[in-house]
Amino acid sequence: MPELPEVETTVRVLRPTLTGREITGLHTEWPPHVATPPLPEMVVRIKGQTITSLDRRGKYILLHLSGEGTLIVHLRMSGHLAVVATDHPRHKHEHTILTLAPRPETPHIQEELRFRDQRKFGRLYLVQDPVEIVGKLGPEPLDENFSAADLQRLVAGRKRQLKPFLLDQSIVAGIGNIYADEALFYAGLHPLRQTDTLTEEEVNRLYTALRQVLLMGIEREGASIDLYVKPDGSRGDMQNAVVVFRRQGLPCFQCGRSIVKIRVGGRGTHYCAHCQPLPEDQP
Repeated sequence: MPELPEVETTVRVLRPTLTGREITGLHTEWPPHVATPPLPEMVVRIKGQTITSLDRRGKYILLHLSGEGTLIVHLRMSGHLAVVATDHPRHKHEHTILTLAPRPETPHIQEELRFRDQRKFGRLYLVQDPVEIVGKLGPEPLDENFSAADLQRLVAGRKRQLKPFLLDQSIVAGIGNIYADEALFYAGLHPLRQTDTLTEEEVNRLYTALRQVLLMGIEREGASIDLYVKPDGSRGDMQNAVVVFRRQGLPCFQCGRSIVKIRVGGRGTHYCAHCQPLPEDQP
């Protein structure tokens, strides 16, 4: 699933291409892509609107429109967005398309925004207020106003295993399987560690590690481990910098022992048992 760095990369790439573009139509061969409003209503409401800006909130992409609300795209497991020429060959999984008015500088080139989604879990929402969809999300971990003290307050009073805690989007937004595993390694914390056992120093380490791996992911333009590629089809580079994720059986870069894979909350989880020990007094 595209996580915060992959979604941020997508927004940064698409922002200069989509800002100021008029939407001239919407077509889908997979109606469940359109979550709200119903498809016929969305087609009518979106036509003729101009995309004024693009933002990211958690794992959601927000296309703010000139006349009526915000178009929100959730890529889910396999979603991918790209602006391509209308006559460009269609990929078999490009199920939903927004047609765009030509750019003034290239009036002869017809383009469209294509939503490719192999697993078909992605969704589109057209809402008056983005809070309707993203209001349930926790704080942004890279926001300048999000501090280690804030993370300490989120940890306080909760008794959960660390890995599911990090994946809970209502607690902190944008973190998924890859970056949770990576951050826990850099923080030296076992994924099964209970949040209520963390010391202030350990929470500070986790805060630093989360920001470190997310910023690294953005700098490397995402991890092309499964289906994720950038809007132009090229691969990100974060997969070449992971230290534990999907490295089970390979030596830890820090101690040389083998990376272990277990399942936590139904998710494959990778860690080094030596560098991320579980306290003896925790079952």
